[in-house]
Amino acid sequence: MATTIAFIGLGNMGSPMARNLLKAGCHVKVFDLNMEAARKLEADGAVAAANLKEVVAGADTVITMLPAGQHVHDVYLGPKGQPEQGLFSMVAPGTFLIDSSTIDPATAKEVAKYAEQHQLEFVDAPVSGGVAGAEAGTLTFIVGGTDSAFHRAEAVLQYVGKNIFHAGQAGDGQMAKICNNLMLAVQMAGACEALNLGIENGLDPKVLSDIMLQSSGRNWVLELYNPCPGVMENAPASKGYQPGFMSKLMLKDLGLGMDAALQSQSAVPMGTLARNLYAFHNANGNELLDFSSLFEFYQRQQK
Repeated sequence: MATTIAFIGLGNMGSPMARNLLKAGCHVKVFDLNMEAARKLEADGAVAAANLKEVVAGADTVITMLPAGQHVHDVYLGPKGQPEQGLFSMVAPGTFLIDSSTIDPATAKEVAKYAEQHQLEFVDAPVSGGVAGAEAGTLTFIVGGTDSAFHRAEAVLQYVGKNIFHAGQAGDGQMAKICNNLMLAVQMAGACEALNLGIENGLDPKVLSDIMLQSSGRNWVLELYNPCPGVMENAPASKGYQPGFMSKLMLKDLGLGMDAALQSQSAVPMGTLARNLYAFHNANGNELLDFSSLFEFYQRQQK
């Protein structure tokens, strides 16, 4: 177990992850630009820091959970022209670095390159499992980095996750996460479309869902995240589409997928359609709702 963990980024995912580290007996220091988020964790035993330099002081492991690639770049390398404000100028020799944000692979590779230059180990370790998985400590971590860094990451991430995969070298964790979320978006769009079609033709969505779950249309969305209100009690759809995983974040991840496809000249027709659907959906004011709220986009088209 790491002696002291500095956790940076306390949003919907970061806060429960930090809380589970505390439950496991780790000494955790926390920082977020929203100081209220940091102070809330003090009740669970965390030490709230006022800035980056303070949070990493004395830490042997740093975990970051940030919104986008630019934030990761600025936190680790410092804003442009200000490297002294980045973590690489603040952490002690031997500090282990884990970034669990979902970002572009290029930024993850850049941070890994700088870590190597500073003789530090770094992994990109994006997560799958959403807020529910973060709260339950059952997240899946998709790790990119050297073999030794992966094994070092396992020793920490076991306290907040159930499945920890080594995807490959630096940046490969991000690429695998991008592929996963592209497929998830396509599955969600398909489930919404099929359920809406059934409803518009007189079928009970619960009955239709049960039929598809025992048929060839079975998928993760229908098993654990049904987008139709009232079908699955604990799904966001039955709680006013409170996230969960916000629609704006799904659109961000699909944008990363489109960027990756351009880089490799890969054909992603279904992913492109899903990306456009979420762009329309978000433009109608649904950015902060769970990504399963795409179901309402289909329903509106029939009105």
